[in-house]
Amino acid sequence: QVQLVESGGGLVQAGGSLRLSCAAPGRTFSTYTMGWFRQAPGKEREFVAFISWSGGATYLAGSVKGRFTISRDNAKNTVYLQMNSLKPEDTAVYYCAARPWATRPLEANEYDYWGQGTHVTVSS
Repeated sequence: QVQLVESGGGLVQAGGSLRLSCAAPGRTFSTYTMGWFRQAPGKEREFVAFISWSGGATYLAGSVKGRFTISRDNAKNTVYLQMNSLKPEDTAVYYCAARPWATRPLEANEYDYWGQGTHVTVSS
């Protein structure tokens, strides 16, 4: 079992920035492809970004491309989501997820482990 713990959420004005972190204690973090998803009230969970186990490959959803960046530090067992130019429509609970050795996991059901989520609210 892999425990994922998100942090960094909060309230920010439109145009502002937040950096989310997801920590995954354990020796196998470097073997996991990590993803970020979000779920707004009344909506389905949607893909935001993933980063491969080595960090060599990343992919971001069109709605966040150019504004968000995903990165990881395997020495710290942590993945980050840097969110800039935030918009009210980015308001959601953000979840990190993990799957070992996944190549291009864009769907929630492709991930094995999930964090508890962190709330992001962007005011207009």
